[in-house]
Amino acid sequence: MFFPKEMTEVELIVHSKDLVAVAKVLSSHGVFQQVDSTYLGLENLGPSTWQEKAGNYSTLERRIQSIMQALNLKEDYASSSDFESMVELDTIRPAVDRIEEDVKKSSEQLVAEKKKLELLESQLRQLEPIADVNVEVGGLRKSAYLYSILGILPAANISRLETSLSRVPHVFFTLREDKQKPVVWLLGPRSNSDILERAAKSAYLNPLSLPDEYDGTPEEITGLIRKSITESKQKIYELEEHITKLSATHNKELQKLWWDVHVSRMMADAIVRFGQLRNTYVVVGWVPSADLEFFTQRLKQASKEILIETIPTERSGHHSNVPVALQNPGILGSFEVLTTTYARPRYEEIDPTIIIAFTFPLLFGAMFGDAGQGLVMALFGALLVSRVVPALRGMSGFGWVIAACGASATVFGLLYGSFFGFEEILPEHPFFKHFIWIQPLHDPLKILATTVGVGIVLINFALLLNMYNAWRARDWGRFFFDSHGLAGSILYWSVLALVASLAIPGFPIPSAVFIVLIVLATLVGVVFAEPLKHWMEGHPLHIEGSLGMFAFQAFFEVYEKFISMLSNTMSYVRVGAFAIAHGGFSLAIFILAKLASGGEDGGIGYWIVVAIGNLLIIVAEGFIVGIQTMRLHYYEFFSKFFLGGGVSYEPLALATVREK
Repeated sequence: MFFPKEMTEVELIVHSKDLVAVAKVLSSHGVFQQVDSTYLGLENLGPSTWQEKAGNYSTLERRIQSIMQALNLKEDYASSSDFESMVELDTIRPAVDRIEEDVKKSSEQLVAEKKKLELLESQLRQLEPIADVNVEVGGLRKSAYLYSILGILPAANISRLETSLSRVPHVFFTLREDKQKPVVWLLGPRSNSDILERAAKSAYLNPLSLPDEYDGTPEEITGLIRKSITESKQKIYELEEHITKLSATHNKELQKLWWDVHVSRMMADAIVRFGQLRNTYVVVGWVPSADLEFFTQRLKQASKEILIETIPTERSGHHSNVPVALQNPGILGSFEVLTTTYARPRYEEIDPTIIIAFTFPLLFGAMFGDAGQGLVMALFGALLVSRVVPALRGMSGFGWVIAACGASATVFGLLYGSFFGFEEILPEHPFFKHFIWIQPLHDPLKILATTVGVGIVLINFALLLNMYNAWRARDWGRFFFDSHGLAGSILYWSVLALVASLAIPGFPIPSAVFIVLIVLATLVGVVFAEPLKHWMEGHPLHIEGSLGMFAFQAFFEVYEKFISMLSNTMSYVRVGAFAIAHGGFSLAIFILAKLASGGEDGGIGYWIVVAIGNLLIIVAEGFIVGIQTMRLHYYEFFSKFFLGGGVSYEPLALATVREK
């Protein structure tokens, strides 16, 4: 929970006769992450037959998926143990050919008929605006000497079109009057067709493409197209019914075929990445240490001659190649998305998911403190978790985050004395008045000072976490001399103490002098951080570039460090500022509600405005506060200790939807 799963590196030597059985064990349990070990094989063994097999399996799997897509069937992942071995292509391909031939004709007819229906409906949409125009379409199209364009022209461009054609013989009719887009007919000699076309385009005349196979007036053609549309829809219905029957007929067989080919393709892909010796194969990968004993037992059952070497990986030191499997069950799984959006932890790092699961709702609730609005948000989060509304199932992963933030906002609402924006209900209640701590809108300085204090606590916590991560990684340069390590932490604490000595009356002057000396001493560590880091790593103590350039650069680095300490600390003012703004928005809603009701507190108009205003605050401000909370974590908190860059744990998994 606090750290990624402990991993063990596994190296296997497998005899070729047991290759498929071992590949089945590696692929079926969803715990083995394979590492490409082809570089461990011998050279000049010729092309691998497994590469060709994997390609053939992949091609056949795509064919089966295309058939299933045509029949509206979804892949049904079976149990991970529901297969015997790899299927032979020659035994399974004839069945695929037979079903494909049976389905292909009907599916192609359905696709063609749907395209035909789409074309007919497009033609109908173009003809409907001129259905009442009494013009012979065939005469317009078949004239050998005249060229005509029938279409819709923006009314404002009629004069532009007539100006463009002022010196060209033409006839221009408005067939149907319309203030915006009248239907027009442009007619001229066929020898001037290019000029007519350019003029029509420059005036944005949108020509109507009339179907060649129909003759008569637009009204007659429209009737014929409607009849064709009805016939096409009936044919589509019949084809879909036929495909539904084919789907029921071939469903079970196709699912079995797809599963067998899918399993075989996955196993072949895995074998391709084995290192090949003459009669044996080398397999390398990672397994969670908790699953190692069961995993090795299954391998020994699959092959009596297998050689297994396991190399446990400690969490100390740098392990950039070790896959990171986070273990955040239940509610923490929702908050894991917030962590991985920033970065995936390294193997030796603390997983900050459990920390953000506490601090994220805390800061959100402090900014969005309202008991009524928070309760609505918590109920909405619970609705997402329940997945009872199909349209909201895509957001179910954030359900617990929203519910936790809503619960926190409810608690802070009780502390602020706010209920749906009303700040007099809870303070007057004999029970809830005991919970009220502060009302941000009435005591802004106190809430701002408190949130800065909370920010100082969180920043110090992040600095301690950074030193702990550096200690685990045995990165002593980072531990001692990093700007967020021991030197940077002492500098931050010293500056805080110096500010306190200047701001608190009666603070002893000698203490202030002592603090100044500490600040100067730690500044030396910060300024020479890079050379000292290299020295801690065993390199000679060396300053790159000239001493003057180094001093110039060091000055601005120290200046940036002080600015950063100030800005990072003061960033938490936004927590109090949003708490005040939240009260201000609620107050504005009540002012508008009072205006809507004629200056009285009550009435239907008053309560409608209050209800709509609260809904807008929950949606709009809730979204904004969520972004600000995320920003505080990513820029002011995570950046102090969380390096990230871990490799995602992606084990081989054939079977269940959950494993996939």
